[in-house]
Amino acid sequence: MNETLVTVIGNVATEVTYTETAGGVPVANFRLASTERRYDRSRDGWVDGETQWVTVTAWRALAGHLIGSLSKGDPVVVSGRLRVREWADGEAKRSRVEIDARSVGHDLSRGTARFTWAPGARSASAGGSAGSGGVAVAAAGPAVGGEVDGKVGVTVGEAVPGWIVDALRVRRAAAGGVEEGAEEEPAEQSGEAGEVTVRTP
Repeated sequence: MNETLVTVIGNVATEVTYTETAGGVPVANFRLASTERRYDRSRDGWVDGETQWVTVTAWRALAGHLIGSLSKGDPVVVSGRLRVREWADGEAKRSRVEIDARSVGHDLSRGTARFTWAPGARSASAGGSAGSGGVAVAAAGPAVGGEVDGKVGVTVGEAVPGWIVDALRVRRAAAGGVEEGAEEEPAEQSGEAGEVTVRTP
């Protein structure tokens, strides 16, 4: 089945609403305002263009996380399936653009945020128990960093780039565990295909 997947950057334009379906499935909604920015040569500067309004719908765990994470006005990045709903209102035909969200996060190009794991989410994403000194994370998806029992680890689906290893070393040094520049155990290929784990002492 073909899906139209989109990523939209904008601002939360309404408070997040939360309900549950008749079957008890959590669902949350908010309106997203995405305003085009373009360079105006006559003004010699950037100006706001047209604003696109999108309704974002999130289900299950993501719906609950939105309630505790987003406020009106927050800059966000939303990724998911694009849907256009059409209906008749008397003689008029109306439509509304929606995104069934798969992922929602703050736009860190405009500010900072601190991530907090939801109860049970880390172990669920790990797909198994974490070994000593590392975090075992499923290979599907981008690099994932974390700290378990004072150890910093990352698992990705491909070879770990050097800048990630360096960032982990600096973070560990800042935490007082290892001096910056100290030798570190090299990337270790795990038994699962396509999974690489970086461990720090």
